[in-house]
Amino acid sequence: MTWYAVLGAVEQGLVYGIMAIGVYLTFRILDFPDLTVDGSLPLGAAISAVAITSGINPYLALLLAIGGGFAAGIVTAILNTKFKILHLLASILTMIALYSVNIRIMGGPNIALLGTPTVFDPVIALGIAPHYAGLLVFGAGALIVSAAIIWFLRTELGQAILATGDNPQMITALGVNTHFIIIIGVGLSNALVALSGALIAQNQGAADVGMGIGTIIAGLASVIVGETIFGTKSMARAIIAAVLGSVVYRLAIALALGLEFGRFSFNPSDLNLITALLVIGALIAPNLKRKMVAK
Repeated sequence: MTWYAVLGAVEQGLVYGIMAIGVYLTFRILDFPDLTVDGSLPLGAAISAVAITSGINPYLALLLAIGGGFAAGIVTAILNTKFKILHLLASILTMIALYSVNIRIMGGPNIALLGTPTVFDPVIALGIAPHYAGLLVFGAGALIVSAAIIWFLRTELGQAILATGDNPQMITALGVNTHFIIIIGVGLSNALVALSGALIAQNQGAADVGMGIGTIIAGLASVIVGETIFGTKSMARAIIAAVLGSVVYRLAIALALGLEFGRFSFNPSDLNLITALLVIGALIAPNLKRKMVAK
C-alpha cells in the first residue's frame, strides 16, 4: 500500500469519524436504530453544495448542512415518539423521502463544486499541499466535534440523553420528557452525519444523491471496530474510539483492496463483503479472547 493510499485512508477515516460519532449517539447511547443517516449524509452534501454554488461562504454552508441534518433527525424522532411508528421503520421512511428531497435540493442527481471556494482554501493558501490540507481540516474537525460531544454529554441535557438510553422508565419517573430528549438526540446525531457529508462534498468537489449508500454500515463498523480495539471504559474514550475505529476501518479496506491471493483479489465492488468480514471479526474477537484467557 502506497503512502498516498495510507494518507487517503486516514483522511477518509477522520471525516467519516464525525459520522461515526453520530451513529454512536443513536445506536449506543439512545438505543435507537437509525437508518436516516443514509439520507442525511447526502442531504448535508447537497445543502452545502447548493449553498456554495449560490455564493454563500463555505463555512456558513457547513452550518446550513448541520441544520438540515438536524431537521431530518427530528422528522424521524417525531414519527417514532409522537406517531408511535417503530424507530427502524420511521428512519427508513425518512431515508426514502430524503432521496427525493436531495434531488429536489440539487435540481438533479448531482452537482459539481469545481472552481468554487471551499473550507480547504485558507489552509492551501498557507502553502500547504492540497492532499495535506484535507488531512488537517478533517483532523481538526474530528477533534473539535469529539471535544464538543464529550462536553455536551457532561451537561444536564447530555446526562438526560444518556439516562434515556440507559433506563427510560427511571428518567420518566424523574419528570423528564423522554420524547423531547429522543428528538434532540436523534437530531444531533443526524446533524453530525450531515456535517460529515458536507465536508466530503467540498473535498470531492461534488455532491451526489447516491453518496450515502452504505453509510450506516460504515458507521456501525467503525463503532464496533473502535470499541473492540480501543475499549469503552469511559464516555470520552468511547467517542474517541469511534473516530479511531473509523480510521482503522478505512485503513483495513485500503489494505484489503490491495491484497492478492493467487488469481483472486478484492476490488471496489467487494466493499460490503470486506465490511461484513471486519464487523464479524470485531464481534467475535472479544469472545475468542475470553476463551483463550480462560484456558
